[in-house]
Amino acid sequence: MSDSTITPVFVRLKLSLLRNGLRQSGGRKAAYIASAVFALLFAALQMIGLIALRGHAHVESLVVLAAAVLGLGWAVMPLFFPSGDETLDPTRLVILPLRPRPLVRALLTASLVGIGPLFTLCLLIGSVVAVAEGGAAFAVGVVAVALALLVCVALARAVAAANVRLLTSRKGRDLAVLSGLFIAIGAQVVNFGAQRLGASGLGELDPAADVLQWVPPASAIAAVHAVGEESYGLAAAQLALTAGALAALLAVWSRHLTRLMTSPDGSTLPAAESAARERTSTGLGRLLPPGRTGTVMERSLRYVWRDPKTKAAWVTSLAIGLIVPVFNAWQGTGSVYFACFAAGMLGIQMYNQFGQDTSAFWMVAMTISSTRDAYVELRARALALLLITLPYATLVTVVTTAMLGDWRRLPEALGLSYALLGAMLATGAWTSARFPYSIPQEGYKNVAPGQTGLAWISIFGGMIAAAVLCAPVIALTIWLNVSADGDAWTWLLLPVGTAYAAALTAVGLRLAAPQTARRLPEILTAVSKG
Repeated sequence: MSDSTITPVFVRLKLSLLRNGLRQSGGRKAAYIASAVFALLFAALQMIGLIALRGHAHVESLVVLAAAVLGLGWAVMPLFFPSGDETLDPTRLVILPLRPRPLVRALLTASLVGIGPLFTLCLLIGSVVAVAEGGAAFAVGVVAVALALLVCVALARAVAAANVRLLTSRKGRDLAVLSGLFIAIGAQVVNFGAQRLGASGLGELDPAADVLQWVPPASAIAAVHAVGEESYGLAAAQLALTAGALAALLAVWSRHLTRLMTSPDGSTLPAAESAARERTSTGLGRLLPPGRTGTVMERSLRYVWRDPKTKAAWVTSLAIGLIVPVFNAWQGTGSVYFACFAAGMLGIQMYNQFGQDTSAFWMVAMTISSTRDAYVELRARALALLLITLPYATLVTVVTTAMLGDWRRLPEALGLSYALLGAMLATGAWTSARFPYSIPQEGYKNVAPGQTGLAWISIFGGMIAAAVLCAPVIALTIWLNVSADGDAWTWLLLPVGTAYAAALTAVGLRLAAPQTARRLPEILTAVSKG
């Protein structure tokens, strides 16, 4: 195969992969068509909206920022959605006698086929129309759109080639599971950003745009605006910067392709050596209590670090538990009591403790022969959770209080957070034994089919019970804040909340232990269904 015929072959290959994928099932075809229509409709609306802003005083800041966000999205797409495009894995081509440069050209052209590039093209065209003034600006806009689109695609390809070993490994699958977290955090950031823009106007974007206009691919769109302002030297520099970034990305991509297609795959050797070192390492075990308690704690902490679903749940709770109180405090609309959100998000991790073990729970069940064994098992799991949740909830509360400058309410906020955490540990231990459900290891579902009702009862029923259990501390907080001389005694809420949390946790574990020991067969059956 000559170098000149590679490009059309790869374009036809991309179309064939797409066509054959849609032939697999009617559901997949319907989902693809629906997503394509939705994406293109959204892109068209965005393009119309950008064009409607033409002539606005700060529209150039908006389009520059939008182009930068597009570039960021293309950069992270291969990391969070590695299975979205089979041609992202160049190791499939290692047995073919292809040279790197023609291969890069062919893959780059094939990458322009798809919904993502078309969506990007619509937004780039709308951005250019929004800021272009005069025939010269529109002429430069054609070049700018082409350069920006190629930079986005080349960036995604370079990132995929540089991380292909990671993306095809277990850690790559971990990243795919964490994609939901990326979307959730991004949605929160966009929400708060939109609220701020709605209150202050597009002028808030000017400082960021002044920096991003020198970051490709945003620099290409900024060049169009510069031509309209007759700043031809500035426009030439920004276009040259974008073209240079494209050349650099293609060179990096080519180098990684050469390395992947000429070097052996030794990715499993470091992993095996690392696993051997972990098996012989007892650093974590030395810091934990001896006996069953330390063993169970270490196992639980390793689940948090290694199991994709457990890791995703923990990271999501840690991130959202910080974002909500901190962002509200940053906007000046928050309260120190919002810090309790961190304790609530982390306390959820105590629910369905045995379901997190999935079918491996049978090994745990074999070690439980009495109520005492069940109690030690549950207590150790709660202690492992407290190693993370207690300092984190404290940190979020202190940070939120510092941002608001309301240090007088720090003791009561901490007391409420601790009380809520203790209540959720207690109810989580009991519902784990009474309403266990399975968590599928594959895919994005967190509940096995047919067990949705159990999950709702376990989580939301437990959360309602935890709120009821916190009622005495909440009532005491309200009473001290409304009474005439109550401010002098609000500091008591910290020790009261701490002691109340410890008592709730102890009672909850004591009540859950006999349930666990008695219902072991039912628990094992429930958690093994996935």
